[in-house]
Amino acid sequence: MTTVGLIGPRANGLIARRLGADYIEPTIVGNVVLFAEDGTPRLNPEFAGETYPSFAILLPGDIRVADPSFDIERVRSYFASIFPVLAQVAEPGAKIVFGSGAARRIPEGADRTAAETRFAESLVIARDAAAEHDLRVMLEPLHQGETNLIHTLGEAADFLDAHGIEGVPLVADLFHIEQEGEPLSTVTDHIDRIGHAHIADAGRRWLGAGDGQWRAFVATLRDAGFDGPVSLECNWGDDLETEIAASIEALRALP
Repeated sequence: MTTVGLIGPRANGLIARRLGADYIEPTIVGNVVLFAEDGTPRLNPEFAGETYPSFAILLPGDIRVADPSFDIERVRSYFASIFPVLAQVAEPGAKIVFGSGAARRIPEGADRTAAETRFAESLVIARDAAAEHDLRVMLEPLHQGETNLIHTLGEAADFLDAHGIEGVPLVADLFHIEQEGEPLSTVTDHIDRIGHAHIADAGRRWLGAGDGQWRAFVATLRDAGFDGPVSLECNWGDDLETEIAASIEALRALP
């Protein structure tokens, strides 16, 4: 039976917990972590005393990790300050999803090679800063509508290899896979590098609302040997509780 989680703000997480989700993958920016006017992060007191196995939305858009002109010390400072806060509410070895499309967008006119080098440097800084607190950064490919850097599992693997970056697993997100027209066979091809999974129906709707490949996606993961949890990342409609409950039930029903 699939272990089911839900990505989202605290209010949605509380609903999902009540409806039977195994875990919550809370968003970081503006949810788990709040920021003072000077940018100093602090734990949202609503989360105090709780622990979570994974987190999403690591970066605000103004921390530009693929902009060669952006001060790398600001990047270093951000990661050095954010992970100790997350560690207060993280399970040992918790996953930190590095998606954050706006933050990693290469600015118009920037040298592509320099931008990719800067992103690689930023990713290593994040990996190492997280590891100091027993947290694991994982790279999520995002579709072209969200960013202009790393769109598929294949591109992510090639990027990490080209820059000699080890110790950064990949996140297989079905929405981005479908948006990019990436075949599910790519999941099998990179299964030894996949550390986490996100799921939604077509158009990022709740499971059962569309004609997406979510059943085949889970089957592909399982057949290839991935036995980890799967987090729902959906754009919920007007009937939030019904849609969350249906999505949890749908995943639970899969082998």
